[in-house]
Amino acid sequence: MDDELRERVEREAEKHALLNAVKHDSDADVGAIMGPLMGENPDFRQHGGEIPGVIGPVVSEVNSLSNTEKRDRLEDLAPEELAEMEAEDEEDDSLLPDLPNADEYDEVRMRAAPNPNGPWHIGHARMPAVIGTYKEMYDGSFIVRFDDTDPETKRPDLDAYDAILDDIDFLGFEPDDVIRASDRVETYYDHARELIEMGGAYTCSCSGEDFSNLKNDGKPCPHRDKDAETTRDEFEDMVAGEYASGEMVLRVKTDIEHKNPALRDWVAFRMIDTPHPREEAADYRAWPMLDFQSGVDDHLTGVTHIIRGIDLQDSAKRQQFVYDYFDWEYPEVIHWGHVQVDAYGVKMSTSTLKQLIGDGELDGWDDPRAPTLKSLRRRGIRGQAIVDAMVALGTSTSNVDLSMSSIYSNNRDLVDDETDRYFLVRDGEEFAVEGGTDTAHPPLHPSFEDRGTRDIPVGDSVLLESGDVPAEGDRVWLKGFGAVRREDDTLVATGDDLDVVREGDVDVIHWAPADGVSVRMRTMDGDVTGVAEPDFADVPVDELVQFERVGFVRVDDRGDDETVVYFAHK
Repeated sequence: MDDELRERVEREAEKHALLNAVKHDSDADVGAIMGPLMGENPDFRQHGGEIPGVIGPVVSEVNSLSNTEKRDRLEDLAPEELAEMEAEDEEDDSLLPDLPNADEYDEVRMRAAPNPNGPWHIGHARMPAVIGTYKEMYDGSFIVRFDDTDPETKRPDLDAYDAILDDIDFLGFEPDDVIRASDRVETYYDHARELIEMGGAYTCSCSGEDFSNLKNDGKPCPHRDKDAETTRDEFEDMVAGEYASGEMVLRVKTDIEHKNPALRDWVAFRMIDTPHPREEAADYRAWPMLDFQSGVDDHLTGVTHIIRGIDLQDSAKRQQFVYDYFDWEYPEVIHWGHVQVDAYGVKMSTSTLKQLIGDGELDGWDDPRAPTLKSLRRRGIRGQAIVDAMVALGTSTSNVDLSMSSIYSNNRDLVDDETDRYFLVRDGEEFAVEGGTDTAHPPLHPSFEDRGTRDIPVGDSVLLESGDVPAEGDRVWLKGFGAVRREDDTLVATGDDLDVVREGDVDVIHWAPADGVSVRMRTMDGDVTGVAEPDFADVPVDELVQFERVGFVRVDDRGDDETVVYFAHK
């Protein structure tokens, strides 16, 4: 190999070694760069036997650089390839697709539009998780708009407004604006009046059945061609509450022969006799339908992108008629499928959960058996764990399944390092202890020795879980204490060293002093009682810990007789 070729090989080897090291944030490897090096430089192949000896010192030199020096050097040698690699890494890191036409807007503005009829179940978390993530991606705005203009069939719960905002805060997001549609009824009236003047709406007193028959036959309502003045007067009577529920509606004039009957002259306003629960809105009787209210609000609040369920495709088509009348530009729309959550025997429905709570089958919205965000929060699940799982579902139009194991895995990654370890024995069997140390000293966390140890007095007897009890004459290793052999109702210390565990002859189990801390652990499958080691009594309420070989729990309450904890996951 001549000097010129050697210089080329060294130069190319340095580039590929830097690419390999920077991409993987580690030292470069000769074997890993041989393929790309030869692929880009076919003329090197005839010197294949010499190449490793030439590039070995180059790779060693690259590996001697700091991470910052590697990147700086790569930027000098191959800036375009570095930029391409970093762009690919950024794309890989984002599980959400780019928003359509986002660069055409000065600011990306998105909204979550909850019905405030109760706190959120787990499925509700998907919308704020994705919108909040898009806000961060585009440095945009996140609007929460309470769609509370149906005081009868979707009657708002006065406590739900703050409860939902608490849930959003738990997920880690802060809305830029919070709007209550029931505060904006006069705005909807004003737009209805404009629409009437344009000839785009008419009042209709047909019964629901009569209009449905006409609509399905593609025939116009007999009120369709009334003049704007009559429509205006009748609409003002609606606003004044002159009609009872079902007597009069205001319809948007669309295409009575449209191929989709659901789009034909749809209702924009209807009469509701039931007063709104909010005092500020209790006097209104003429209420906008969601498609009218939402369409107007999306325009007036500058929403640029809407995410909604695939089953709501007709909403955009209905609202487009209103947008055409007003000469507004419709926001970009992303439709997605429903999310199904496993692991719960309870239906994820606010109305169902309300009934179960009312019937006493659930203790409340934060019962560990309830599929709600309040329940997950009380169990010690971090909001970020839920957000990460929801974002990972993407925005597919297909229905998607969310396994709770993905939330638990995310949460485990978030909390494992910070949670101290303790022993809890559930429904234990009691044994006397003979020999060995008086006090065991297992670590607070096996990965962080600097946190220190716990002091567990052995006392006269200890508790073992029934599944851990050794057969007569067999040995087990009590964590933090040592090896013991069962002799009738006594565990006798054997003095064996840890080699018996390493050799696989002895199982390692946890234990607790018989006079330890009484614990009631609330789980999705019901309450479990047990005894924890004495030091657990010092763990403050709301702290998350790991009961070794049991799982993560959040300390919920300290009573005189027992401590209540909520089980998070294994």
